[in-house]
Amino acid sequence: MPLPRLGSRPVALRTAGVLLLAFALALGGTLLALSLVGGRPARAARSVTIEVSPSRCGRGWTRPASGVQTFDLHNASDGAAEVYLEDPGSQLVYGAVEGIGPGTTRQLTVRLGKGTYAFKCVPDDADAVTGPSVRVTSGRRGPGAAPVTEHDLIPPALAYQKWVGGGLDELVRLTGKLGRDIDRGDLTGARSAWLPAHLQYERLGAAYDAFGDADEQIDGTDAGLPAGVADRGFTGFHRVEYGLWHGQSAGRLRAPAAALVKAVNRLRAGWSRTRMDPAQLGLRAHEILENTVQFELTGRTDYGSGSNLATARANLEGTREVLSRLRPLLVGRYSDLPGLDRDLDHAQDLLDGFRQGGRRPAPAALPRAGRERVDSVFGDLVERLASVATLCDPRRTA
Repeated sequence: MPLPRLGSRPVALRTAGVLLLAFALALGGTLLALSLVGGRPARAARSVTIEVSPSRCGRGWTRPASGVQTFDLHNASDGAAEVYLEDPGSQLVYGAVEGIGPGTTRQLTVRLGKGTYAFKCVPDDADAVTGPSVRVTSGRRGPGAAPVTEHDLIPPALAYQKWVGGGLDELVRLTGKLGRDIDRGDLTGARSAWLPAHLQYERLGAAYDAFGDADEQIDGTDAGLPAGVADRGFTGFHRVEYGLWHGQSAGRLRAPAAALVKAVNRLRAGWSRTRMDPAQLGLRAHEILENTVQFELTGRTDYGSGSNLATARANLEGTREVLSRLRPLLVGRYSDLPGLDRDLDHAQDLLDGFRQGGRRPAPAALPRAGRERVDSVFGDLVERLASVATLCDPRRTA
């Protein structure tokens, strides 16, 4: 259940602090709040105040030095801005802070090495401005990240959108079988058909925003509904799940199942006219597992089938699909991409290890040690994927 929606799914909060942390992880430790040298914390030099404004961008850095450096980025303009610390020649980025409001100050802590640096100020409603260049004459410089533009993200977004179209074809087929089983009163067959259809929808997680209102109709929960599971607004897969596993008759389930089939078919029919926002692709890769942790691993979306771990497994597959399209952009930008791949494999193997007789237990049925392992592995993955979201966040270069 990867995408936020009002009343049932959270909006991912991407504050400047979160982005800064993600960028630190993405660059393999280039950005640091505290750096370890020889086993001891490295003390940052006294903070330097840097002006953020169209006319005096980057002013205030007069004594550059290698090592850990903290900058107080003060926005002296009357609008919000984002700031990058970059190599003005290659435009490789070594630090980034977004959402600095007018009159406010945000900190950026970096480890600097030999090379040339400059601050780039990017106001919300004006052209980007690059400040004066500053040269550090010693020390080892860590890896920088080349900025990603919206143009860079168009090919992977188009490739992903085409893949989603094929996934919707399969969703139509599987949901149709579910509907036919219920229509003829075969509730045993319907319980068997429900999970494959629902998991197919869950694999399409990065497209949920483009689905619009259809997502609520297809995979909504009862969160925020006055009558809860009895509310007429409770529709889709989870409404059918609740009925199938709470003894409701085929007669009571025919209308919800027919509405689900209709919503799925309508979504598929209109998909060729839908356009995904390329700028959101990296963020969606992060949100898929962020919401998996919040909703699936806690069992909050279990309406009787006990299938949350299977859903988490499908969300992993969906995350891989997004990353496979973004991989050409991440190679050379994300220094720990192999580590992310290992963590995805580890999470998949962990969930597969819980299978018993072809099914996985509900999260609450796992032993404490098992729940802690799942939480730890998925928590690490969400942290790594925050770096993907940050590195694939399109940056203005002008």
